[in-house]
Amino acid sequence: MCLDKEEKTAVIFNIQRFSVFDGPGVRTAVFFKGCNLRCRWCHNPESYEKTPQLAYDRQKCIGCGRCAAVCPGGCLIPDPQRGLLYRKEDCIKCGRCARGCYARALSIIGSRVTADALMEELLEDLPYYRESVDGGVTFSGGECMLQLDFLEEMLRRLKAENIHTAVDTAGNVPYADFERILPFTDLFLYDMKAFHEDVHRELTGVSNERIKDNLLRLKQAGAQIKIRIPVIEELNAGELPFMRDFLFENGIRDVELLAYHRMGVGKGELLLEEIRQEGFEELSAQKLEEYNRIFFGNVK
Repeated sequence: MCLDKEEKTAVIFNIQRFSVFDGPGVRTAVFFKGCNLRCRWCHNPESYEKTPQLAYDRQKCIGCGRCAAVCPGGCLIPDPQRGLLYRKEDCIKCGRCARGCYARALSIIGSRVTADALMEELLEDLPYYRESVDGGVTFSGGECMLQLDFLEEMLRRLKAENIHTAVDTAGNVPYADFERILPFTDLFLYDMKAFHEDVHRELTGVSNERIKDNLLRLKQAGAQIKIRIPVIEELNAGELPFMRDFLFENGIRDVELLAYHRMGVGKGELLLEEIRQEGFEELSAQKLEEYNRIFFGNVK
């Protein structure tokens, strides 16, 4: 894990303020690095690894070679065809190349934060949380539950300040991890991608048996849960009726369908590890409304 329990630190890659899409009210969303799914449509491929990563925007590069000159490990090599070659195994992730890049073509995605520093930053938005209904803090990713000690510490501190907390998770962790944070979590934003295990494996690379089991156990424990289903028409539209029946039959009715968008396409190409992504057809507002009518039509 990218967490030292004694130091109470974790690696995050973004803090998004004034978010209205990551839970109720006005929120601050904290995005953790590290994920144990590989969704084919992922919007945040920079969250895959738990450690900071080097990103390179060739469009900004002026070819000066300064990054290679200041790199102590010799992991960057100018290349006429690709701009830069990257020897990841030699990289110590010191950030000198990014700091020395005149054109800002290089950057480090992800930074290690302490619980004290993050808490101080989150409390700066306290007036906004207080002025909105159930405003607060959402922890997302990646998969925030992969840095569980730090997550538990932050949730505990926020609840001590009477701040609403939400955890955005894909649920692919041991249930014992949920038990640790249940007392400090007001809302779970729980992702579902597919119902059938073979389809889920095809779309995300992992089984969903533990994901479904954890969801039912959370429901039995009395947790507040909001299901979020990304709709990618070419991939999982046929799974929607099965997910609906599974959820409704188990008394889980707070469900939101999310339209797939292509904002994440191309982000993987900025990483020097060269994560390749697939692009799919974006779902229009009209099409999403049609899926909502079908999904909820005989229930609401």
